[in-house]
Amino acid sequence: MQAFRFLILFLFLAAMQGKLFAQTDTSKRVTATTLSAKKDSLKKGASDSIPVKKHDPRKATRRSAMIPGWGQAYNKEYWKIPLVYAAVGIPVGLFVYNTSWYKKTKFAYEAKYKASVDPTDTADLKQIDPQLVNLSTASLQSYRNSFRRDRDYSVLFFLLAWGLNVVDATVFAHLKEFDVSSDLSMQVKPAFNPTTRSTGLTFTFTSRKPEHKLYEVR
Repeated sequence: MQAFRFLILFLFLAAMQGKLFAQTDTSKRVTATTLSAKKDSLKKGASDSIPVKKHDPRKATRRSAMIPGWGQAYNKEYWKIPLVYAAVGIPVGLFVYNTSWYKKTKFAYEAKYKASVDPTDTADLKQIDPQLVNLSTASLQSYRNSFRRDRDYSVLFFLLAWGLNVVDATVFAHLKEFDVSSDLSMQVKPAFNPTTRSTGLTFTFTSRKPEHKLYEVR
């Protein structure tokens, strides 16, 4: 009888120990699941909180206006940078060249003109460029005017090239997020203006929505 009591007590203690282990294991699983869920939520929250940087055309415009080619670099069109510097650098080289020869021809013209007016005033004739010594006063005047005109044109071409650099960066920055998918379509239709009684063409851009197909279940 006493042995039977010990057996019941042993089974009761074993059952309680198993229950405790089960509770411990369950609590561990719950804790692990909770931690995993928290980690996932933190990762998701971190990914959701990270702002997505959009391509800003204004940045491309400002950068190209400050430094030629910087806007193209912002647009990741690096192959355009050598073209931009060539377009801007050629007018700069022409400006330097024409300015140099304009000063030389101007000095030679003034020196020869003074010598023609006063034959005793020949000091500046020795400082004339050797390539211009044998030219007449009329020829020097013509060359001077030509180099001055080309110098002014080089400034105009420089400003034009700089402006085209800004326009290119701005336009292609806008096209970075322009939708060119197959969902777009363009229709060209003839048009008539009753006010001016003139004909013309109209361009209509539409966005096609994806078609929803119905599937029959048999």
